[in-house]
Amino acid sequence: MTMTAASAAPVIDALDLTKTYTIGENVVRALQGATLKIYPGDLLAIMGPSGSGKSTLMNILGCLDQPTSGTYRLDGVDVKGLKDDQLAEVRNHKIGFVFQSFNLLRRTNALNNVEQPLIYGGVNARERRTRALAALEAVGLGQRWRHAANELSGGQQQRVAIARALVSEPAIILADEPTGNLDSKSGAEIMCLFQRLNEEKGITIIFVTHDPRIAGHCRRIIRISDGKIVADEVNPSPLQACSDIPEA
Repeated sequence: MTMTAASAAPVIDALDLTKTYTIGENVVRALQGATLKIYPGDLLAIMGPSGSGKSTLMNILGCLDQPTSGTYRLDGVDVKGLKDDQLAEVRNHKIGFVFQSFNLLRRTNALNNVEQPLIYGGVNARERRTRALAALEAVGLGQRWRHAANELSGGQQQRVAIARALVSEPAIILADEPTGNLDSKSGAEIMCLFQRLNEEKGITIIFVTHDPRIAGHCRRIIRISDGKIVADEVNPSPLQACSDIPEA
């Protein structure tokens, strides 16, 4: 279900992005002319060490922040022209977010955690429940929907977070170090799940990471250093994490 530059327009088209912060008397140039295109169905990693600008780039691609200069088009629309409520609509419907720290309501059950984006989107209670249960099934947690987040393992909590990202049926998932708080077995299961979502649902998945193990599972690797994109590579033999996700 994946597409390439030859068959589709880019879903993300960023040209010469800069981001400058002033902290006291210091000027921090977090991005210095980043240019990239990301296509529907891409499975890619944006790699770089701490301070390289990768998190700043992720925030701009996720419409959480605006560049100081440059152009960012999402599905052909110049993001700079969108108002705050339109940006919120993009974040709620077009882009799903998965973070290293899960960001779940710890005493709230898995179902209600997954429903949160739909509550903000004004979806009625019956549809919220149906869609949230389907998302939990998709990540192998269909039998655990009653469990509070703090009753689940780290890997299960990250699956809940992925279900929450999925429930709005986004075209893009941005995942920031999604295996960073997990042991190697749980991390492999999470990478398997991302690969399956990419292959079966055609979701564009962008990892922001410093971990070469995550990048090894991707078909494309973009490297960033000192706020500049220094390489955009095709991985000819991406690793397969596994063939399926076990029911927890």
